[in-house]
Amino acid sequence: MQPIPILFEDANLLVVNKPVGVAMHDALDSKSGSSKDNALAIEHEDTDKNAAQKESSACKGEDTLRTDGIVTQLKKQLSLSELHLCHRLDTGTSGCLCLAKNAKTAAEIGELFSSRRIGKFYLALSEHKPKKKQGAIIGDMKNRRGGQRILLKSQVNPAITQFFSHAAKPGTRGFIVKPHSGKTHQIRVALKSIGAPILGDSLYGGAPSDRLYLHAWHLRLPLSAGELTITAPFDTGRVVNESEVQAWYSALQQPDSYPWPSLPARFSTPPIDKLNVLG
Repeated sequence: MQPIPILFEDANLLVVNKPVGVAMHDALDSKSGSSKDNALAIEHEDTDKNAAQKESSACKGEDTLRTDGIVTQLKKQLSLSELHLCHRLDTGTSGCLCLAKNAKTAAEIGELFSSRRIGKFYLALSEHKPKKKQGAIIGDMKNRRGGQRILLKSQVNPAITQFFSHAAKPGTRGFIVKPHSGKTHQIRVALKSIGAPILGDSLYGGAPSDRLYLHAWHLRLPLSAGELTITAPFDTGRVVNESEVQAWYSALQQPDSYPWPSLPARFSTPPIDKLNVLG
């Protein structure tokens, strides 16, 4: 197993470039019985035949292999006894992932996520032309069967996503995305709603590819000890390494330099009691 790339590390904090295909939680051996961790490990990207067989076998008490999640892998890699996830990325998503080395730091970063003071910027590719080239996508999200979510027209506790898009190559659109909330599958559902499902996202109608082309590109943490800015290279996958797409990627400006419009005042204060800070 390849070491997980470390983007930043100090006594309290760890930021890594999460590889594609690494889950947040361990998939436990079936002999341990059913567990919360095992249920959390079964995400969309794992709903192929092998994952379905593993889940079925676990329910029947058959032997299965244990798969380490990102926390367990990093504890082993860095010889750490304590590590806390500060937010979550889907199994198929790569990029900046923040973990705390102690409960105090985890609480501070959790509060920053809750109050929407952390700057999060993602990159995505799609083979579909969006209904609009830039703008905001705002709406409540609703769960559907099969692990899908849908975007509603209501805005009681909405997912809020801003984006800019440009041609990455003929037939492929590149997106810079700024999510203001942290809903599960938020960016994937948002781009699907404007007719541009992410390349490789079979759950939401994206064109087949070698990976889910969604990447947590840039993370800005206004910590009490000082602001920390981290960027994760977007360099894994056949399509992103094509020369034309690399030219688009290399020409990107710093994310804060884009003219992101201010949000309407009614969305400026997050509903803390309902906010999913693990988005």
